[in-house]
Amino acid sequence: MENQAIVIYDTTLRDGAQGEGISFSCEDKLKILKQLDKFGADYVEGGWPGSNPKDISFFEQAIQLRLQHAKLAAFGSTRRAGRPAEEDANLKALIAVGTPVVTVFGKSWALHVTEVFKTSLDENLRMIDDTVRFLRSQGREVVYDAEHFFDGFKDDPAYALETLRAALRSGAGTLVLCDTNGGTLTREVGAVVGRVREEFPEVALGIHAHNDGGVATANSLEAVERGCTHVQGTINGLGERCGNANLTTIIPNLILKMGRRLSLGPEGLADLTYTARYVSTIANTPFPENRPYVGRMAFAHKGGVHVNSVLKISRTYEHVPPERVGNRRRVLLSELAGKANIQHVALSEGIDLSLHPQAAQLAVDEIKKLESEGYVFEGAEASSTLIILKHLGRLPEFFDAIRYRVAVEHRATGGTFTEATVKIRVGGETHLSVGEGVGPVDALDSALRKGIVQFYPDVHTIVLNDYRVRIINAAAGTLAKVCVYIETADRAKEVTWATVGASDNIIEASWAALKDSIIYGLWRRQAENHNGRGP
Repeated sequence: MENQAIVIYDTTLRDGAQGEGISFSCEDKLKILKQLDKFGADYVEGGWPGSNPKDISFFEQAIQLRLQHAKLAAFGSTRRAGRPAEEDANLKALIAVGTPVVTVFGKSWALHVTEVFKTSLDENLRMIDDTVRFLRSQGREVVYDAEHFFDGFKDDPAYALETLRAALRSGAGTLVLCDTNGGTLTREVGAVVGRVREEFPEVALGIHAHNDGGVATANSLEAVERGCTHVQGTINGLGERCGNANLTTIIPNLILKMGRRLSLGPEGLADLTYTARYVSTIANTPFPENRPYVGRMAFAHKGGVHVNSVLKISRTYEHVPPERVGNRRRVLLSELAGKANIQHVALSEGIDLSLHPQAAQLAVDEIKKLESEGYVFEGAEASSTLIILKHLGRLPEFFDAIRYRVAVEHRATGGTFTEATVKIRVGGETHLSVGEGVGPVDALDSALRKGIVQFYPDVHTIVLNDYRVRIINAAAGTLAKVCVYIETADRAKEVTWATVGASDNIIEASWAALKDSIIYGLWRRQAENHNGRGP
C-alpha cells in the first residue's frame, strides 16, 4: 500500500462548520468549495442536506459547478432503526441532492448502539448493510465513516470489525476509521489500524481524527504509515471542540516528509498558504501565526546567530524551503538582531549594504536602543528600512513636520468630535491643514494627507489597514509607555507594510508610526518609478 496515492477528503464545510464561532453562509461555502477544488482536494464534503435548508440550497448550487478535480460528497447517517432504507427521509435527502458521492456514518461502539440508540447490535448491522446497499443501488459512490471506531474497538474489537464487514459486503468503497472523541493516542491508532489492515488487506481504509488529545495530525500520519490511503480533515483544523485533523499540516508532511503521492502533487503545495488564509478569512477566525508551514512565524528568524546561519545555508534552521508551501522567510529585527538581520531586510528592499558596513552597524545599534525604550520592531520592517536609509544618508525628506494638535470634544447631544491640525514644511513652503476623524489617529491621518496630497498625489492610494496598541509597562497604569503598530497598504500595488512608534503619550506614539507609514509608502513609490521595479 505504500506506493498507493493518498486520497485527501476535506470536511471543512461540514465538520469544520461545527466548530464554535463558525457560521458559513451558502455563498461562503461555494467560495471555499471552488478554492478547495482549485487546490486539489480529491473529495469535498459539502454538508448534511437532511439537517438544514442552507445545506440544501448549497447543494442545489454546488451541483451546477464544473469542478475540475474534487468530487462533491453529501453527508448523512444510516437509516433509522426499524425503518426500510428506501423510506428513510435522511437517505431520500442524500439522494435528492444528486452528488456523485455519499458519506454515511454508522455506529461501531456497542455502548452507543444499546445505550444511546436503544436498539440491538444485530439491528445496527442491518442498518449499516441496508443503508449502503440502498445508496449503491442509486448509483452513488459510498464512503462509510465508522463513528467512534477506536473506542468501540477497545471495548469489543470483534463487534467493531463486524460493523466494517457489514458496510463492505453491501458495497462501501472506503471504510473510514473515526476517532470521534479524539482521545486515542498515536501508538493506539497505529495498533488498531494495523489490526484492521490485516483483517481487510485489499480494502481502501481511511482515517478521520479529532484533536481532543492534541495528536490528530500525528494520528492521521501514523494511520497512513499503517495502511490508510484516505485521509479526512479540515483546513486549519477547524471543527467541533478542539477541532479536526489539520490538512494544512498533514498534506505537506505526507508529500515532503513521507514521500507519499497525492493528486495535488508537490507543485500544488505552493497554493497551501494561500488556501489556509483564504478559508480563515471567510470563516472570520483569527489565524494563529505560529501554525506549521502556513503561519507568518513558521519561517521567521530573530536571533542574530540563527539569521547569519540560515542566510548561508537555509536548512540549518528551516526544515523545508518556505516557497515549497507558498510561504516566505521573514527576518525579524529586535534587540537580539545582528548585522545579518539588517542586511537581509535591506536586501529585501533592494538596498545593498555590502559597501556600507558602518551604516549597518549604526542601524543595529539604533534599533537596539529604541527597543530598550519600548519600540517593538518585530513585524515592522518598514520602520527598520527607514532607519537603514537614515544611516545611509538616503532618507527622503518628503516633508518636515513642524507641529500638530489634536482636539477631542464631547458633545451633550451625544458622541464626540475629533479635529487635528498639522503644520508641515514641503520644499521650503509651510502649509497648515485640518482634518476630522472618528478618533485622534484618524483625524491626524486626514490632516497629514490634506497637507501633502498636492505634492504627492500617490498618497491617495496609501491606506491605513490596521492599528494596534501594546502596553509596555502595565504596572505604571495610566503613566505606562505604549507601543503603536500601524499596518498600511498601497491599494494600487497590493502590498502592505508596518511601522511602529513608542512614547509615554499614545498620540505621539501614533503620530510617529503614522508619519513613518506615509514616508515609507512614498519612498517605495519613488523607488519603483526610478527603477521601473520594486525598490
